[in-house]
Amino acid sequence: MIAAVIRAECNDPFGVLGLHEDSGGLVLRCMLPSAAAVSVIDAETGELVAQLPRIHPDGFFAGPIGRSERFPYRLRIEDGLGGSRLIDDPYRFPPVVGELDRYLLGEGTHRLLYGRLGAHVTTLEGIAGVAFAVWAPNAKRVSVIGDFNQWDGRLHSMRLHPGCGVWEIFIPGITQGSLYKFEIKGADGKLLPAKTDPFGFAAELPPKTASVVYDLKDYDWNDAAWLEKRSSAMAREAAISIYEVHLGSWRRKPEEGFRPLNYRELAVELGGYVQEMGFTHIELLPIHEHPFTGSWGYQPIGLYAPTSRFGTPDDFRWFIEYMHELGIGVIIDWVAGHFPTDAHGLFRFDGTHLYEHADPRQGFHKDWNTAIFNYGRNEVANYLYANALFWLDEYHVDGLRVDAVASMLYLDYSRQPGEWVPNRFGGNENLEAIEFIRRVNQVVYGDHPGVMTVAEESTAWPMVSRPVHLGGLGFGYKWNMGWMHDTLRYMSKEPIHRRYHHDDLTFGLLYAFQENFVLPLSHDEVVHGKRSILGRMPGDRWQRFANLRAYYAFMFAHPGKKLLFMGCEFGQEREWNVDESLDWHLLEDPFHDGIRRCVGDLNRLYRELPSLHQLDCDGRGFAWIDCNDRDNSVISWLRKAVDPKDFAVVVINFTPVVREFYRLGVPAAGWYQEVLNTDSKIYGGSDVGLGGGCQAEPIPWHGLPYSLPLRLPPLAALILRPEPQ
Repeated sequence: MIAAVIRAECNDPFGVLGLHEDSGGLVLRCMLPSAAAVSVIDAETGELVAQLPRIHPDGFFAGPIGRSERFPYRLRIEDGLGGSRLIDDPYRFPPVVGELDRYLLGEGTHRLLYGRLGAHVTTLEGIAGVAFAVWAPNAKRVSVIGDFNQWDGRLHSMRLHPGCGVWEIFIPGITQGSLYKFEIKGADGKLLPAKTDPFGFAAELPPKTASVVYDLKDYDWNDAAWLEKRSSAMAREAAISIYEVHLGSWRRKPEEGFRPLNYRELAVELGGYVQEMGFTHIELLPIHEHPFTGSWGYQPIGLYAPTSRFGTPDDFRWFIEYMHELGIGVIIDWVAGHFPTDAHGLFRFDGTHLYEHADPRQGFHKDWNTAIFNYGRNEVANYLYANALFWLDEYHVDGLRVDAVASMLYLDYSRQPGEWVPNRFGGNENLEAIEFIRRVNQVVYGDHPGVMTVAEESTAWPMVSRPVHLGGLGFGYKWNMGWMHDTLRYMSKEPIHRRYHHDDLTFGLLYAFQENFVLPLSHDEVVHGKRSILGRMPGDRWQRFANLRAYYAFMFAHPGKKLLFMGCEFGQEREWNVDESLDWHLLEDPFHDGIRRCVGDLNRLYRELPSLHQLDCDGRGFAWIDCNDRDNSVISWLRKAVDPKDFAVVVINFTPVVREFYRLGVPAAGWYQEVLNTDSKIYGGSDVGLGGGCQAEPIPWHGLPYSLPLRLPPLAALILRPEPQ
């Protein structure tokens, strides 16, 4: 066993090192390669107990200490150059992972798993240090290496709990900020690339890859008022308008070499802007630590660490707290569908396919060159759903948007015949992933009923946003990818051709209430040659901006919650570039500033008018007035509140022709106020409209008892509301 310690191959270092009983009393053994001499000191009295002889030239010291009862001791290490230091021997401390923790981990039901595995600043037997624990059941040996032991894997070999495959050790004297990794030898004895901590709370600034010891216990939260009321801000009846943001490219500091803003700067500048624009929530592209900036965060290595690119974990907490003070909810993109194969990450973590499937037909995404989690393994599913709870528990995040759900649900996702393995019933459904997704939603809503989960799911999978107990997947909301694709295709057509594509506008209402939908104009729609949203609009410059204003009004008046990617709100001309700031200088142009003003007013109307949001996900809140006027490319409908007397009239002209005397049916008499006209000159329009409103006439039209004689502006939307009688 001594030889195994010297070769760093011992899987039971606590059985060799530290104090042990011998026939003549207690003996003490330690492995200290840099020591010239080692003495044993009584930790309570400070007296010299024994000097240990070196019994191996590589630094193994051992010998009797002249005592028969165990006692707290320290080691005095002399370096041979006249210097010495006192340390507490890590091999004198008891286990830090308890029996219940080991049982729950094996069962896959440990909700606070992140509080046991990883690195935790703690005090054990009155001594301050860090407790490390990692799951690596197939490893031959695991050590903690770091800047505190010269990255030498011989010094801090860990204790194995063979029943659950967890290795652990308490290392005294380490403090917050220490760098560390795990050095692992596989079952075949081969040394693996040093691994970052799967549960690491912080990480080095990329391209460096070490984990960083960070204590999350001391942050003093001041957002209780927000947490108490946030459930009402997430409800189906609430106005939910989401501003999607990539933190590194939203705004940069040109006077400082175009560096990105840090978390605290972003909180103030982004928070103020979002509040001014009237968005209710922000959604952050993945903030998990990730090695490759060009992945936008969608290939994370550190699921438990907010990226260090913008500051510390407490800086990110401050960011969220500041948003909550402004009344803004924070949703994060959560990536549980795949992970990168970088050598320092989860891939082949202990020399085996531990977190991923071994069969590449199940465990590898060819599209993204990433590994797929093995959701059927209890410990892996536990790792992931504990991570979902972690962001809600420790960072007070208000929602999780789950990325690429379709890739999780289908075994044949983006695969040809023969490239996938059917489930036990012969189908293409990933039964383990389905169970995992349902479990995540159950524990998230069970522990934090005021939050939301949102699925990016692009297929016709049924009941994505229905409760698990009713047979659904349990998400709160689902992105409406079909609406996005259809309507963007329509808007890209020249107005003269739109009559032939009118169904692209109306088809979405056939299924609009089958799920709780979010209407997404996301980052995926402004990259990879798709052009910006403004870039898809046809016509001359005036018409392009008019088209975009009309399209945004169509979106905000359509049933469903709203999501708009950063830059779209002022008509970014070029595609989004992750390495550059948005083109804020465009706001000096009245057309671009007009788009921004229009989106701000749409957000205000959406929030202020119950008819535009209360029944977003309920068919009672919508009725067509005329969905068939394809020859004029005009579309019109009613949006209704819970109170049937509270409604809004929406009519949009998708051609550049002013439509004089356009008669539109309405359900009630009275004066209809023009609450929004996207052709207003304050937005850059031609100012054609109703002059403030219109009186309903007792002329039945469109099957309704009254009608309005309208003058429809070109490429524009009107939103009208009857004044209370």
